[in-house]
Amino acid sequence: MILRFLAVAGTMVMTISSVTKATAQFSPLPFLSTPSSLKNQVDDKITSGWIYLDGRPLFNITASKTNFPARFQNIQQNLQDITHNYLQTSAAEIKVQNRIVKGLPNIYVNDQYLMTITYEDARQINPLTLANQISDELQQHLKQAKQERQSHFLIQQGEIAAVGTLAMIIISWGVGRWQKRLIKNASDSIPNIPTKSQPITTLLNQQQQHLQEVKTRLFQTAQAGIWGSGSLIILGLFPYTRAWQIAILTIAQIPVKLMIVAVGTYVAVRFTYALIDHFTSTIVSGGALLTPETSERLQLRISTFSGVTKSITTIIFVGAGSLLSLISLGIDIVPLLAGAGLVGVAISLASQNLIKDAINGFLIIFEDQYALGDMITVGTVGGLVEKLNLRMTQVRDSEGRLITIPNSEVKIVANLSSRWSRADLSIPVSYQADVDAALRLIEDVGLEMSQDPQWQHQILEKPNVLGVEHFSDRGVMIRVWIKTQPLKQWTVAREYRRRLKITLDAAGIYIPVPQQANWINDEQLLNPQD
Repeated sequence: MILRFLAVAGTMVMTISSVTKATAQFSPLPFLSTPSSLKNQVDDKITSGWIYLDGRPLFNITASKTNFPARFQNIQQNLQDITHNYLQTSAAEIKVQNRIVKGLPNIYVNDQYLMTITYEDARQINPLTLANQISDELQQHLKQAKQERQSHFLIQQGEIAAVGTLAMIIISWGVGRWQKRLIKNASDSIPNIPTKSQPITTLLNQQQQHLQEVKTRLFQTAQAGIWGSGSLIILGLFPYTRAWQIAILTIAQIPVKLMIVAVGTYVAVRFTYALIDHFTSTIVSGGALLTPETSERLQLRISTFSGVTKSITTIIFVGAGSLLSLISLGIDIVPLLAGAGLVGVAISLASQNLIKDAINGFLIIFEDQYALGDMITVGTVGGLVEKLNLRMTQVRDSEGRLITIPNSEVKIVANLSSRWSRADLSIPVSYQADVDAALRLIEDVGLEMSQDPQWQHQILEKPNVLGVEHFSDRGVMIRVWIKTQPLKQWTVAREYRRRLKITLDAAGIYIPVPQQANWINDEQLLNPQD
């Protein structure tokens, strides 16, 4: 199962990697810094950005933050006008000149002014050297722009786009077929587990569900990568649509980053859930060194361990995902973490009860005081444990009320179902009955019930008849102990009482009602005739 997951992940990585190579000749992927993004230098007053030609980055300009927007828009507009005029003419040659004005080179294309190279643009090199480099780039890219608008080139690119679209359809269909086959195989991959190992079966089902969810999200991400990257590649094939490619990359850059972080966090959480279920089910199913009692107890603790561990891992991954989201948005998290540390100290001082709850909850789980499915009594309340985490415990009492108990309030707890339980019975027998015969019948009924196939798996040991406990107004009280599986003491006690009543009635031994002896000392009442 793990190998299948790695195979799906590897396919998605190879798909995205192949798209990256094909797209690199047009523009970077959304999760990389696009050339259009403005980059702050070490000096906060200086900003740089790229000038485009047909959606391709041509050269970089630099200016102060105040002057950069106007200069950028002016140069970009000049380049568009020059390109438009050049494409309208039939001349193939381009005349690019560098004219020195006030000590700085000015670039002219076909006698149209483009820009002035400043010392900020040149940085460490001579401005004239940079002007010559830009002039060479202009000649090359303008000729290429004109060639790309020829009919034969557009037809060739259209054929490539058609082949690319067909490849996307085939790859998408293949990934879909692979997904359906994995889903079909996963439905038959759960082994047959005995009915008594219900916690193992539940964990295996949950493990399959988590792995299936991870695969589904990976396949969805792969499909989105195939169609999204393929569409961007096709847009980059044509000079008329290449600007849309850059616009989509620029607009979708932040949402795609956040989506990648969200999907990655979700997949990591679900995959961790599957690993936790796989680990716990392996421990229980492979517990060869465990005794039957400890094995049963371990199965009862599975849900508790899994639930608490999943909660902790979810908090960790969600926190890490939130930090990665802030980083992808360009936010410096170092001051944020420092501030969060101070806030955390303040919150910890103000919420000491929550800290006590968490510490006591950890000790409850670590020491196995009780777990999910146990019957407990805490103070004056008690019931079946339905939910247990580091902060609180929720129990359901016999009347159906859900009682929430903070873990810090659990001082003394009585666990009625830890490892085994006991049915404690007091059987009243009439004073006129043969006590020895009654004891034999009570023991025989218990022994017969413990050997019954329907009840023998619930009764752990032969019922122990302790003997005559005491005398009461109801008769002779005989005490019986029956050791049972956890939470089975009440069911076993009801069936034992039913069988014992039938047996005692058949033997003529009756269960008495409360008796009283009345002594009369009045002589008139003793001699009513007088």
